[in-house]
Amino acid sequence: MTTNKALLALAMGLALAACTNKQQAADAAADANADAATAQQAADNTAATGDAAAADAAQASADAASAAANAASTSADAANASGSMSDADDAADAAAQNADAADQAKDAAEQAAASADATPADETKADDTKK
Repeated sequence: MTTNKALLALAMGLALAACTNKQQAADAAADANADAATAQQAADNTAATGDAAAADAAQASADAASAAANAASTSADAANASGSMSDADDAADAAAQNADAADQAKDAAEQAAASADATPADETKADDTKK
C-alpha cells in the first residue's frame, strides 16, 4: 500500500509540473503578444512623426517583436501538446526565451520612437481607453 501511495504521489507531482510548464509557456506567449502590440504602437507613433529613418527602425523592431511573439505562441502550443514533462519544459523554456526577445524588440521600437519624439506607446494606449 505504501508503494502505491508513493507512486501516486510521484505521478501527481509529475502532472503538476507538466501543468506548470504549460501555464508558464502560455504566460510567456501572452507577454510576448503584449510586447509585440506595444512595439507596433510605437512604430505607428514613430511613422506619424515623419522621421523616416526612425520609423523604419521602429517598424523593424516591431516586426521582430511580432516574430518572437509568434514563436512564443508556437512554443506554448508545443508545451500544451507535449507528451512528456521534458518536452513541456523545453517548450516552456523556448516560449520564455522568445518572450524575452519580444521584450527586447519592444524596447528597441520604443527607443526609435523616442529618438523621433513620438508619443510613447503606453500614453497612446491610455488615450485609447479614454474614448
